[in-house]
Amino acid sequence: MAEVSAGTAAEAAAETAGAKGGARRMPRVRGFAEWPTRGTPKEEGKALRRRVPRGAHATLDLDGGRPDAVSTVEESSRGRIPELTPIRVGRMAATPLAFLRGAAGLMAYDLARTPMTRIRAQICGDAHAANFGLYADARGGLVIDLNDFDETVDGPWEWDLKRLAASLVLAGREAGADEDTCRKAAHDAVGAYRRTMRLLAKLPVLDAWNAIADEELVSHTDAHDLLGTLERVSEKARANTSGRFAAKSTEPTEDGGRRFVDAPPVLRRVPDAEAATVAASLEEYLTSLSEDRLPLLARHSVHDVAFRVVGTGSVGTRSYVVLLLDHRGEPLVLQVKEARPSALVPHLVSAGFEAPEVAHEGRRVVMGQKRMQVVSDILLGWTSVDGRPFQVRQFRNRKGSVDPAALAADQMDDYGRMTGALLARAHAHSADPRLIAGYCGKNEELDEAIATFAVAYADRTEADHAELLAAVRAGRVAAETGV
Repeated sequence: MAEVSAGTAAEAAAETAGAKGGARRMPRVRGFAEWPTRGTPKEEGKALRRRVPRGAHATLDLDGGRPDAVSTVEESSRGRIPELTPIRVGRMAATPLAFLRGAAGLMAYDLARTPMTRIRAQICGDAHAANFGLYADARGGLVIDLNDFDETVDGPWEWDLKRLAASLVLAGREAGADEDTCRKAAHDAVGAYRRTMRLLAKLPVLDAWNAIADEELVSHTDAHDLLGTLERVSEKARANTSGRFAAKSTEPTEDGGRRFVDAPPVLRRVPDAEAATVAASLEEYLTSLSEDRLPLLARHSVHDVAFRVVGTGSVGTRSYVVLLLDHRGEPLVLQVKEARPSALVPHLVSAGFEAPEVAHEGRRVVMGQKRMQVVSDILLGWTSVDGRPFQVRQFRNRKGSVDPAALAADQMDDYGRMTGALLARAHAHSADPRLIAGYCGKNEELDEAIATFAVAYADRTEADHAELLAAVRAGRVAAETGV
């Protein structure tokens, strides 16, 4: 009898099955789901409740080895530009919420000692309440989503949700809301996350991928009290463009171009050699973009480079703005921002997760952002400057954000529900929503537990912030305020 290869035998068996009216047996294809399936993700998620009861997420067990707040701030300043460190400390010292924003690593230390389902997703790593906002899509329309992804990594979904809930309590306290309102904002954020994940789990995958369009967010989360605030933020965001920034921050040159004007300490010109190095790095940046974007940038010329100080947690990292002009002299400004390793990684490892393999930190940030957002900046990419990894993105791309600490008390729970739903949508792009929804369930047990955690962690953050303030007053740590 003639020998039959394994491939031929598989093909023959598949054809026979098909001829008999049965399902064709296809080989397992890497990167696709298995068929026939074994069990369901929903059942797997429900089973996890036995190992990690949902009520266990109320736990906050701060061990004796926890680093103090001041040492944490000092340690996180290593590798940053020394003269900018006082600005970072000054911003973190402003309020407890500001401290939390700059202390992602300290919270990761604490979260690594909390109960975890070990369901992994692409997490933001810094999903605090002020890290949601508006930005422009490719056609200039406004999108609302998570904004900053410096700490993004593959990790436990609970970490993002607990950070969001704790930040809402702090924002409410800063806004002068009572404790019941603050706790309700955290509780409602978790509830919206849970309900949104359950909704996504029930939809066909393609529908779920793009579900809850931004125009549906208010009704989906019953956030009608936020409408006026969102309209005002949208109006400001539409005017927040490269053109407006360039008009304020540049001046004409004799050859018909433009250059940046010093505005210390936030914006300063850099030496010619440094500017040339940053400009040259854009060649590598182009290789990180989809080829269909290249003709767009090819119609712009590079005119100038300046150093610009960035947000609270990133102050002290190297960040540049690059001025591009088209043939009409219309500006497009790119931000070239240093990408440091995620502050979460050491704590993920201490919690028993494998250390991620990262070839380029800028690529990590960009790919994490693209995995989580429904729509991302079309010019998002990465490069290296003097051997350091950087991410590149549009600067002032019609960005706008809600200040959660400035919301009225009756808006806090609305904002909590909206951000909770956005976070669920972001996580569902990388984690199977059926799995997380199966764990979260229908009742409010998880909502109550994480709200309890959030209040306790807000208390801890206020104590950490007080420690930093005391160190600043004692002269142990230098701080520059009002910048």
